[in-house]
Amino acid sequence: MTIATNRALTVAVLGTTQTLSWGSSYYLPAILATPIAAEFGLSRATIFGIFSLALLLTAVLGPAAGRAIDRRGGRDVLAVSNVVFAAGLVMMGLAPGPLVFCLAWAVVGVAMAMGLYDAAFATLAGLYGKEARNSITGITLIAGFASTVGWPTSALMETEWGWRGACLGWAALHILVGLPLNRLLIPRVPPPEKAAVAAAGAGPAPRVADMALLAFVLATAGFSASALGAHLPGLLQAAGATAAAAVAAGALLGPAQVGARILEFGFLRKVDPMTSAKIAAAAHPVAVAVLLAGGAPMAAVFVLIHGAGNGMLTITRGTLPLALFGPVGYGHRQGLITAPARASQAFAPYFFGLLVDAVGTQSLLLTAGFGVAAVVALFVLKARMG
Repeated sequence: MTIATNRALTVAVLGTTQTLSWGSSYYLPAILATPIAAEFGLSRATIFGIFSLALLLTAVLGPAAGRAIDRRGGRDVLAVSNVVFAAGLVMMGLAPGPLVFCLAWAVVGVAMAMGLYDAAFATLAGLYGKEARNSITGITLIAGFASTVGWPTSALMETEWGWRGACLGWAALHILVGLPLNRLLIPRVPPPEKAAVAAAGAGPAPRVADMALLAFVLATAGFSASALGAHLPGLLQAAGATAAAAVAAGALLGPAQVGARILEFGFLRKVDPMTSAKIAAAAHPVAVAVLLAGGAPMAAVFVLIHGAGNGMLTITRGTLPLALFGPVGYGHRQGLITAPARASQAFAPYFFGLLVDAVGTQSLLLTAGFGVAAVVALFVLKARMG
């Protein structure tokens, strides 16, 4: 195979396994929370609270997972993540009560730290160095359909086999599909002599303040994305849209995200990642201004602009740290930089929900303010980095 063919295969494999990992973890509660809550006598909010705790565990363990990828390469870590995902999902499917169910989500939280986007980005950085940008964009383009694939798959399995059978079905997919793809088709880590050359050519260690600025940008973006993902239809109805119109407009979120990633992969691939990040961060405040000024008739436009920015920010999460700080030590550093983002994503649906209940669409002023602050932080970061 040529180098280009090998890289295309790696991107296709990681895009596929990322779709599987996201569909069987992050997008699982949306479909299974109701039947699980009914069987255990819990509220849906409690089920999502347990899921949020798993996301916090992922934030804590992210740096350690990244360090392991820096040392060993991503192939083995991603393959182990499939085994851990399967173990957690089997435990979930067999859970006799809430306690074991909570422990199962803790195991899945460990797997998410090892097997979601940041681990895939670190794998690509280890393989391709600063040339990994297009590959990172490629896997987010494929895995952008994780909810499109994951939600119907979970619903189908739940209908046929119940929620426990759905958990076991996802576990089987990790062992039968994800594990062999990650273990057999992802290239080995570059040989030690190549890694040594890369390390010797690395610049000085990134300054803590620069990493903190980027962490702030990603945390604000993560909060807004998670908050809007959970409350979008209700917000649009609060803006005056009918229930049907809100659902129709909300359905544009996925296509807008994927469309922006296609744009990034094609027309913006030569644009400086910092410029792409500024455009992406500015999109949400612009979308909020459009909705608050135009009301319900602008609901679809709001979703398209917000979704496009969110789609680009997912790529920025992987490409901007690579461009600013280089590939050496990328995995561990990525875990540190994205830990606040993972934590904010865990808390956002609950706290933003309280705000929506209190002030309706005016709650968007918070997320718009975060977006403006993120753009300012990026300008400051650019100035500091020269």
